[in-house]
Amino acid sequence: MSNEEKISFFKKQIELEKKIVQAAEDSVEDMENKIVKELILAIALDSKKHASLLEVLTTMNTSFEPYINEKSLDKIAENIKKHIDLEAQAIETYKELLTKLELEQEKMIVQVIYHDELRHHALLKRLYEIIIKKEAITEADLWDYLKDDYIPQY
Repeated sequence: MSNEEKISFFKKQIELEKKIVQAAEDSVEDMENKIVKELILAIALDSKKHASLLEVLTTMNTSFEPYINEKSLDKIAENIKKHIDLEAQAIETYKELLTKLELEQEKMIVQVIYHDELRHHALLKRLYEIIIKKEAITEADLWDYLKDDYIPQY
């Protein structure tokens, strides 16, 4: 697949994901069943995430990302550290909750959240290590981290 074909594909998919989000939001606009409404909105959030990831792919194929300056790195590191701490707290609370839930439907939903938090935490920790060590990170390094710790392998 040529670079132009990939970019075109990614852009079409971004538009498709945006349409999915809009359709989901439209479908629940007047919905009174909160369970169905929130499940549909959760799917819409995944579609927003998909569009963001496709934006990453588009950027990778169209431009060079500039280095982050020292001042920005320090602020980013501070914010990521806070985020890591909050993710760790969420992991512990969801882990504890899983031991107390009895309904399978509840466990299933909390397990999805718990596994998302584990992936988020691992990725943030890797990014934080890179930032505080002020290491140069290559695109290949970033993809290795994403592949190993963030993106589920099917």
